[in-house]
Amino acid sequence: MPPRKDPDASANVPSFYGAELRYKRELAGLTLEQLAEGSFHGIPFLSQIERGERRMPLDLAQHVDKALKTDGFFERRCEDARRARQSGHAEYFADVAEMEQHAETIEEWAPMLVPGLLQTALYTRAIVRAAMPRASDDEVEEKVGARMGRAKLFTSENPPKFWAILDESLIRRAALPSEEMAELLEHIAGLIRSTHSILQIVPETSAAHPFMMGMTKFMTFADAPPVVYTESLHSGQLIDYPALVKQYRESYDLLRAVAMPPEASLAMIEAAAEDYRHGKPRD
Repeated sequence: MPPRKDPDASANVPSFYGAELRYKRELAGLTLEQLAEGSFHGIPFLSQIERGERRMPLDLAQHVDKALKTDGFFERRCEDARRARQSGHAEYFADVAEMEQHAETIEEWAPMLVPGLLQTALYTRAIVRAAMPRASDDEVEEKVGARMGRAKLFTSENPPKFWAILDESLIRRAALPSEEMAELLEHIAGLIRSTHSILQIVPETSAAHPFMMGMTKFMTFADAPPVVYTESLHSGQLIDYPALVKQYRESYDLLRAVAMPPEASLAMIEAAAEDYRHGKPRD
């Protein structure tokens, strides 16, 4: 049996609390299986937290404090680990950015903005600047860098299965100059094809459909329950209540039925990119 590899508690805040969790658990004489019992999280998830690879969510922190009799230590400190991982993301999005890196599947509905995982730096810069007109150049570039960094998950050892549904208005509305819009749409189509992901377009001619308001993201994991993330201007909500996640899931499935087939959707994006490239009027 190989020797146990202890985490470097000095590496970062999650590693510090991961090492502390292992110490407290072993001091209490509990195995990972015993500690996980009664929580909504599996043994692999707790093991990743002990190794400093995952942030401890609030519900688990509360469970751990109760099981280990640590007087609220982990509940009080789990916010520290979240802030340490924030790195250029909005505070309400920090947990989601971390979860993306460990998701088995990511599915998105984007009615107003191109999903962050599909954006180009030029597009990100434009929308960040529009939302934060008084921000310094350094603040804007920090957010651009964080957004671009998220897309590295597509080249990871175990990339998630990705599915995005976009409203047609996203490719018709010129958020950038024509050449840059062409680059954005070519980037989206190329990424979808190269990663064998799925993309659908909800046509502007469609009637009423689910999710007519607000961006929505679904994520599933090998070792944790699925979650839904919804976002509006300056705020976001992470939902893990099983009954509510199921309702969102059903609405998303209905949205798939309204959307165009994947190949037709990619053809529309590529045709729009060609039109932008050659300055043709858009229908």
